Amino acid sequence: MAATAPALYSKFARVWIPDAVEVWRSAELTKDYSPGDAALQLQLEDGSELEYKLNPKDNTLPPLRNPDILVGENDLTALSYLHEPAVLHNLRVRFIDSKLIYTYCGIILVAINPYESLPIYGEDIISAYSGQNMGDMDPHIFAVAEEAYKQMARDERNQSIIVSGESGAGKTVSAKYAMRYFATVSGSSTEASVEERILASSPIMEAIGNAKTTRNDNSSRFGKYIEIGFDRKYHIIGANMRTYLLEKSRVVFQASEERNYHIFYQLCASTHLPEFKALQLGSTGEFHYTNQGKSPVIDEVDDAQEMQATQRAFSLLGIHERQQLDLFQILAAVLHLGNVEVTGRGSGNCSVSAENCHLTVFCELMMVSCESMAHWLCHKKLKTATETLNKPLAKTEAVDGRDALAKHIYARLFTWIVSQINKALRSSSMQHSFIGVLDIYGFETFEINSFEQFCINYANEKLQQQFNLHVFKLEQEEYMKEQIPWTLIDFYDNQPCINLIEAKMGVLDLLDEECMMPKGSEDSWAQKLYNTHLKKSAHFDKPRMSNKAFIIHHFADRVEYQCEGFLEKNKDTVNEEQINVLKSSKFAFLLELFQEEENAQGPAGTALSGRTKMARVGQSLREHKKSVGLQFRNSLNLLMDTLNATTPHYVRCIKPNDHKSPFMMDPSRAAQQLRACGVLETVRISAAGFPSRWTYQEFFVRYRVLMKQKDVLSDKKLTCQNVLEQLIQDSDKYKFGKTKIFFRAGQVAYLEKLRADKLRAACVQIQKTIRCWLSRKKYLRLRRATVTIQRYVRGQQARALCKSLRRTKAAVVIQKYQRMCAARRLYQRKRAATVLLQCLLRGHAARLRYRQLRYEQKLLVVQRWARGWLARLRYRRTLQALVYLQCCVRRMLARRELKKLKIEARSVEHYKKLNVGMENKIMQLQRKVDDQHKENRELLERLNVVESSSVSELKKLRSQIEALQGVEENARHLGDQVSTLEEELGLTREELDRNRKMVEELNEKNNLLKSEKDELNKLIKEQGQQITDKLQKDHQELIEHLQTDLNEERTRYQNLLTEHLKLEELHADLISEREAAAHMSKPGHVRTDSAYSSNESQYTHCSEFTGSEVSLQGQEEDLQGAVDVALLLKLQRRVAELEQEKLNLQSEWDSREEQLQQDHAKELEECQRTLGAERDYEAQKRQELESDNKRLKKDLNELRVSLSVGKGSGRASPGAPAYNVLLEQLSSITEELEVRKEEVLLLRTQLVSLEAFKYKEGASEGDSADTSRSPTLDLHELNEDGELWMVYEGLKETNRLLESQLQTERQDHAEELQALRAQLQALREERDQQQELLTNTLKLPQDGRMHAALQHEISRLTRHNVDLMEQMDKQDKTIRKLKKQLKLYMKKVEESDQIQIDQPILESRASEALSSVSIIRKERHCQGMLECRKEDESKLLRALITDLKPRGVAVSLIPGLPAYIIFMCLRHADYTNNDQQVCALLNSSINSIKNVLKKKGDDFETVSFWLANTCRLLHCLKQYSGEKAFTKHNTPQQNEQCLLNFDLAEYRQVLSDLIIQIYQQLIKCMESVLQPMIVAGMLEQETIPVVLGLKPTGLRKRTSSFAEESSYTLDSILKQLESFHSTLLQHGNDPDLIKQVVKQQFYFICAVTLNSLLLRKDMCSWSKGLQIRYNVSQLEEWLMDKGIQVGGVREMLEPLIQATKLLQVNKKTEEDAKAIATMCTALTAAQIVKILNLYTPVNEFEERVSVSCMKSVQALLKDRQESPQLLMDSKTVFPITFPFNPSHVALESIQIPASLNINFLTRL
Repeated sequence: MAATAPALYSKFARVWIPDAVEVWRSAELTKDYSPGDAALQLQLEDGSELEYKLNPKDNTLPPLRNPDILVGENDLTALSYLHEPAVLHNLRVRFIDSKLIYTYCGIILVAINPYESLPIYGEDIISAYSGQNMGDMDPHIFAVAEEAYKQMARDERNQSIIVSGESGAGKTVSAKYAMRYFATVSGSSTEASVEERILASSPIMEAIGNAKTTRNDNSSRFGKYIEIGFDRKYHIIGANMRTYLLEKSRVVFQASEERNYHIFYQLCASTHLPEFKALQLGSTGEFHYTNQGKSPVIDEVDDAQEMQATQRAFSLLGIHERQQLDLFQILAAVLHLGNVEVTGRGSGNCSVSAENCHLTVFCELMMVSCESMAHWLCHKKLKTATETLNKPLAKTEAVDGRDALAKHIYARLFTWIVSQINKALRSSSMQHSFIGVLDIYGFETFEINSFEQFCINYANEKLQQQFNLHVFKLEQEEYMKEQIPWTLIDFYDNQPCINLIEAKMGVLDLLDEECMMPKGSEDSWAQKLYNTHLKKSAHFDKPRMSNKAFIIHHFADRVEYQCEGFLEKNKDTVNEEQINVLKSSKFAFLLELFQEEENAQGPAGTALSGRTKMARVGQSLREHKKSVGLQFRNSLNLLMDTLNATTPHYVRCIKPNDHKSPFMMDPSRAAQQLRACGVLETVRISAAGFPSRWTYQEFFVRYRVLMKQKDVLSDKKLTCQNVLEQLIQDSDKYKFGKTKIFFRAGQVAYLEKLRADKLRAACVQIQKTIRCWLSRKKYLRLRRATVTIQRYVRGQQARALCKSLRRTKAAVVIQKYQRMCAARRLYQRKRAATVLLQCLLRGHAARLRYRQLRYEQKLLVVQRWARGWLARLRYRRTLQALVYLQCCVRRMLARRELKKLKIEARSVEHYKKLNVGMENKIMQLQRKVDDQHKENRELLERLNVVESSSVSELKKLRSQIEALQGVEENARHLGDQVSTLEEELGLTREELDRNRKMVEELNEKNNLLKSEKDELNKLIKEQGQQITDKLQKDHQELIEHLQTDLNEERTRYQNLLTEHLKLEELHADLISEREAAAHMSKPGHVRTDSAYSSNESQYTHCSEFTGSEVSLQGQEEDLQGAVDVALLLKLQRRVAELEQEKLNLQSEWDSREEQLQQDHAKELEECQRTLGAERDYEAQKRQELESDNKRLKKDLNELRVSLSVGKGSGRASPGAPAYNVLLEQLSSITEELEVRKEEVLLLRTQLVSLEAFKYKEGASEGDSADTSRSPTLDLHELNEDGELWMVYEGLKETNRLLESQLQTERQDHAEELQALRAQLQALREERDQQQELLTNTLKLPQDGRMHAALQHEISRLTRHNVDLMEQMDKQDKTIRKLKKQLKLYMKKVEESDQIQIDQPILESRASEALSSVSIIRKERHCQGMLECRKEDESKLLRALITDLKPRGVAVSLIPGLPAYIIFMCLRHADYTNNDQQVCALLNSSINSIKNVLKKKGDDFETVSFWLANTCRLLHCLKQYSGEKAFTKHNTPQQNEQCLLNFDLAEYRQVLSDLIIQIYQQLIKCMESVLQPMIVAGMLEQETIPVVLGLKPTGLRKRTSSFAEESSYTLDSILKQLESFHSTLLQHGNDPDLIKQVVKQQFYFICAVTLNSLLLRKDMCSWSKGLQIRYNVSQLEEWLMDKGIQVGGVREMLEPLIQATKLLQVNKKTEEDAKAIATMCTALTAAQIVKILNLYTPVNEFEERVSVSCMKSVQALLKDRQESPQLLMDSKTVFPITFPFNPSHVALESIQIPASLNINFLTRL
C-alpha cells in the first residue's frame, strides 16, 4: 500500500481523523500529499479548514475513507479499507439511515439493539430464511440459526451459537429468537409440544433470573447454555439448560434505580388474587428487599399480567398449581425474612424478637420453629475438639447471616426450577445431535468492579481465546483450500491473562487459599497478589493510590478490581444451624429443595455446582464449603470443552446508547463495545491478511472496463492474472488462488478508483462527442434560420415599395373627391338656411291661430269634465258598496276554509297527504296557477265592465251637461267642483295603475310558480337518479362483500380440511408406530413406513379415530413412551371437538328441517285459505251472475211486452222484422237455458242422494214384513216408479249437505275472521310505527324528510325482498326434495303396477305356452354401463388406480378414462338398485386414490392425472344426477342415462374435499420444484449484460453452507412452467382449474422473488430492477402465448412489477415521493420503505435515496390501512373453485383398451 499511497492521498481524497466527541470525523484533502510533507491540508464536512499534522517519527497517514458505493455493506470484510472508523461508519449508516440492526463481520453477526419493536421476526421471515445459504440474504439472527442447523445436518457435528454483549445489548432476545427459529423450522416428532415447552422456559427464566438495572430494564443476571437436542431426522426431541453465576447478591441489595428479580414484583402485584392471600404480602415498598432501588415500576410493563404469563409457562412445563403455590410461598417467605429487624449494640448483644411479625410470617410460611430461627439468627455454633459453643453475633454479622440465608434459599429455589425445566424438556428417545445456545454476559467494567465482574471478564477471556483460535483455523482452511501460502499473522494472545487468573498461584488459587485461612482477609490476599504477580506478569498491575485493589490487563481493556468483598462472595457461607432449622420443617416442598437426591437427578445443575453429583448426606456441607470461584472455573472449563467439541457461531450484541433511545448511536460507546467483543480485533486480523476475495468471474465482470480487447482471452483466470499484473505492480498486494483472487486491504479501493477514473474518462469522451454533435446541429439550425430570415426581409422590402406607390396614387384620388365634397357641402348649407327662415315665419303664424282655437276648445272641455265628474261620483259610491259587500262575503268564506284547513292540518291524515309525494305538491301548485289564471281573467272582465259602465255614464253626463247649460246657477256650482273632479280623476287613474300592477304581479307569481314547478321536477329527477345510483352502488358493494366472504369461507373450509387430513395421516402414522413398537421384539420384523399407511374414508374417520385413542390409552404402558402423552391428549381433544361439532351440525340440521316443515305447513294453510277465499269469491260471483240473469230476464220480458205491444198496435216500423227475429232467438235461448238448468239440478240431486238411496234400499230389504206403516211404502204406492220418493230423499240429503257446508263455511268464516283480526292488529302496529316515523320525519328539515322516507322505504323493501328470497329458497329446496321422493315413489308404483298387470295376463294366458317369454328392458336404459362383480372390485381398482401409469393413459387414450369406467360401473350398480355396491365402489375408489397420492404425492404427473380424473368423476355424478341445473347441457341420450335410484349428493361433497386435497398436493409439488429456481432465475441471473458489474462481497458471500448447486436461469423457469401446463392439458384438466393453478404459480413466483428482494440489499439497485423487469416481461409473454393473461393471473405479478419500477424511478424530490405513493398501490407501506432503505448504488454515479424523499414517502403512506406484515405469505393457497364442466363424450362410445387388463367387466 506504500507504493500506492501518494496516488491515493491526492486532492479530493477523503480520510478519517480522530475526534474527542465523535471518535472519528471525515475530512477531505484540499491539496495533494507528497512524501515528506509534515501536515495534510483538510476540509471538514462543515466547511471549515484544518491542518492535520503528521507524527514526525513514523509519518503515519490518517486512514482513508471507503468509496460511497462500499458504505452500508452487509459484511464489514467487504470494505476495502478495514479499520475502526470504517467499521463505525458502516454500522452507523446501516443502523441510523437504513434501519438495519444486523451486520456481518466475517464469521460474526453484529446485532445492535434498536430499542424498538421491528416486524422482522414473524413466521414469514422465518420461512424466507429457511433453506437459504448464509450470504444469500441480508444479515439476520435467523441466518445464523439456519447456518447452524444446516451444518448440523450436513456435517453431523454439534453446533453452538455464542451470544455475548454487555447488559442491555439484547443478548436474551437474540437467543430467544434463535430458539424460536429452531422450534419453527425443525418441527418435532411429538407435534410441537417440545418446541412449546422450550419457548415457555423463557418467561420463567426471565422472571427468576432477570432484573432491572441502570442499563437495561430486563437484564439477565446469570448466564445460560441451552442444548436443543435433535433426532436422526433432525426434529427437536428435547433440551437441557445449564446456568452460570447467578447474581445472588441482588436478592438482598439493589443499587439506585434498579430492581430485584422480576418474580418478587410480580408476586406483590398479584396479592389481590385469592390464592395469594395466605402469603400476607403487600406493595413492593413495604419490603426491604424490593424498595432499595426506589424504582419499582418498569415503563410499559404490567407485573400482574407478567405473573399470569409466568404461571401459564409453569403449567405448560408440568409444574402443577400446588407446586407453584409452594414455590410462591417460599419467595414470599424470603421477602418477609428481609424485613426481620435485628436489634442490639456492640459485639454479641444483638437479638431478634420471637414476636416479630415478619419473623412470625416467615416461620409460618416455612413451617419451622419461630424460637429456633430467632435464636440462630443471632448465634452461631463453634466446634472445638472437645466441646461445642454457641457464640452470639454482632448486629452486622447477624444481618449478613440473615441475607446469606435469603440468598441461599433463593439459589436453591433457582436450582430446583432449572432442574424441573430440564425434566420437562428431557426426552426419552436417543439424542443424535444438538445445537447449543449460549447467552452469557459480555465484558464489563464499572467504576467499582468486584467479584462478579472478575468472573464475567474471566469467562470472556476464555471465550475470546476460543474465538481467536477458531478464526485462525478458518483462515488457515481457506488459504489451504485456495492453495495460498500461509503466513503467520501477529494477533493478541490472551493465554497469559488466562494463566494469571486460573493457573497455579493465580488469582483464583490465591483467593481460595486465603479463604481457607482462619483469619484470612482482603488485605492479606492483596499483599499476596502483589508479592506474587506484580512486575512479574505483564497483565497484572497495582493502582498508585490504593493497597486494596489490583489491575488486570484484559484483551478489551484494563480493569481495576476492589478487593473488598472478594473473600465473602467466594466463600458464600451460610450458618449451618439455620439450614438445619429449615431441614426440620414440615414443609415438604422446602425439604425437597435441600435433598441431595434432587441435585443428583438435576440435568447439569447450575454453574455453582456444574455437573458434579452429590451422593450422601454428609457431602452436603462439604459441597457447600466449596468456593464459588472453584465452582465457576470448573463449570467454565466444562463449557469450553463443550464449545470446542462443537462448531461455534458468534453473535455480538451492541448497545448503541445509554438512554435507550431508538435508532440513536453513541460512537464512543459503540467503539468501546466493538473493542470489548472482539469485532475490531477480527477486523485487524482480517486486514493483516487478504481480506478482499473475488472469484475470477466476479472480478472479470466488475473490472471488464479496465481491460483492452486484446487482453480478453477465453480463459477468464489467465485474463485476470494478466490484467492484475498490469494494474498493480507489487505482486505481494494480491494472490491468485484456485478459484479466487485474494487482495490486501485497500487494493479493491485502488481498483475502484482506477475503474471510476476509466468510467469518468469514458463519460467525458461521450460527453465531448455528444456536445460536438449538439453544437453542429445547433449551427446548422442557426444557418437555416438566417437564410429564412433574409428571404422574408427582402420580400418585406418589396412589398413596402409596392405599398408606397399605391398610397401615392390613392392620395390624388382622395384629394379630387375631397374638394368636390367641400363645394357641395357649402351649397347645401346655404340652401338649408333659406328653407329654415321660411319655416320659422310660417310656424309663427300657425301658432297664433292655434292658440285661439285651443282657448275655445278648453271651455268645451271644462263643461264636459264637470258633467262627467258628477256621473262618476255616483258610480264610485255604488262600486264601493258592492266591493265592501264582496269583501265581507269572501272573508266569511275564507274564515270557514281556514278553519277547515286548520282542522285538516292537525289530523294525521293531512300529514300523510302532505307526505304522499312531491307529485301531489306539483299538482296542487298547478291547480293554484290555474286558479290564478282564472282570477286574472275575472279581474280583466271586471275591468272591461267598469270601462263600459263608465262610458255609458259619461254619455249620460254629457246629456245632463247639455241640459244644464242654460242654468247659470248650476254652472257656478259645477265650476266650484271642477278641482274636486280633477282629484277624483287622478284617484281613478291611480286605481287603474294599481290594477295593472296587480295583474303584472300575478303574472310574475305565475312565472315563479312555473319555475318552482320546473325546479321541483328537476330535483325529483336528480334525487331519483341519485337513489338509483346509490342502490346500484350498494348492490355492487354487497356483491363484492359477499364474494369476499365466500372466498374467506372457502379458504377457511379448505384449511380445516387440510388440518383434518393431517390429523388422519398422523393417526395412521401413530397406529403404524404402535404396531411397530408392539412387534419390536419379534425377530425379522421390518417396520412399515408410516408414509405408506392407508387413509380411511371420510365417513368413518371419527369412529376409527376414537377407537385408536382407546387402544392407545390401553397400551400406554406397553409402548413405554413411544407415543407422546401430550400428543395423545391433544388428539383426544381434537376428536372430541370434531364430534361436538358434528353434533352441533346435526342439531342445526334438525332444527332447520323442523323449521322447513313448519314453513311448509304454514304455506299449506295459506294455500287452503286462498282456496277458501277463491271459493267464496266464486260463490259470490255465481250469485251476482244469477241476479244479473234475473235482471236480464226481466229486461227480456219487458222487451217482449214492448215488442208485442208495438206489433199489436199495427204501427209500421222499418225495424220490425229484425225485432221479430231477435225475439225468436231470445225465446229459443231462454227455453234451452231453462232446460239445461233443470237437467243440472236433477243431476245434482241424484248425485247427492245416491248414497242415501242405497242405504234406504238396504234398510227396506232388511225390515220385517210389516211394511204397511212405512212411509216409504206409501210413497211407492203413490208413485209406483219411485221417482217422487227419489226426489224427496234427494232433497233431504241436499238439505243435510247444505247444512254441513254452512257449518264448514261458518268455521272457515270464523277462522278467516280471526286471521283478519290478527292481520288488522299487525296493520295497526305497523300504522303506529308509520305514525311514529312520520312524526319523527316531520320534525326533520325538508331535505331530511325526503331522505328519511326514502331510507325507510328502501330498508322495508330490502327486508321484504330478503324474506321473499328466503321463502323462495326454502320452496326450491322443498320442491327438489319432493321431486326426488316423487321419482322414487313413481318408480316403485310403476314396478308394482307392472307386476299387477303382468300377473293376471300370465294367469289368464298360461295355456298359450308363453312362459318362456320374459320382459325385455328397453335398450336405452342399458347403454353406457359396465357390470362388475363384487369379487372383481379389488382387481378393478388395482388396474385402474393403484397400478396405472398416468403417462401412458394420458398419451394414448381419452382424458379421464378411469373416471368414465368407474362411473359406468356405478351406473350399473344404480340400475340394479344395489346400494351396497355403490357405497363400496365409491369408498374403495376414494381410498385407493388417497393411497396412491400418499405414495406418489411428490410426482407432479401422478397428482395432475388424479386431479383431472377426480374432477371428471365429480362432473359425471353431477351431469347424470337428473337435476335440472346439471342436465340442461346434456343430449337426449345422456338425459336418458341419468341415475335412477340413488342420490349421491353426499358423495359429491366427499369428492369435492378430495379434489381440494389433491389440488393442495399439486401446489406443493409445483412449489417444491419451483422453489430453488425462482431466486436464481429471477434475481441472480444476468439476463441483460450490463457494464455496471457487481459490487464487492464479503466473507459470508464467499463461504456458502453447501456446495454450489446447479445454476438455474429464467429459461429453466419457463421450461418448467411449460412442462406443468402441457401436463395439465394432456391429463384433461378443466380450463378454469388450469387457470387457477397458473395463478397460484405466478403468485408463488412473485412472493418468493419479492421476499428475497426485500431481504437482500445487494439486489436493490437500478440495474437489478431493470433485469427483474425484463424477467417479468418474459413471464408475461408466456402468459400471452398461452392465452391465460386474463382472470387475475397477470395481476399476481403486479407487486413485483411495482417493486422494479420503484428501483428505477427518481427518488429525490417531494414530487418523486408523490409519484411513488401513487404508483405503488400493490405494495404495502412497509415494503415500500424497506426497498427505499435497501436501495444501494452499484456505481458512484448513482445516488442514494435522500432523507427528505424518504420522510415524504413515509408521510404519504402513513394513512394506509394495511397489514403490518413485511413479506408476502408465499404459503397462501387461494380457495379453489371447480365449476361444473359437462362431458360431451357418450358413455356408450367409450372404448376400453385391452392394455388395462379389465376384461372381467361386462359391457351392457
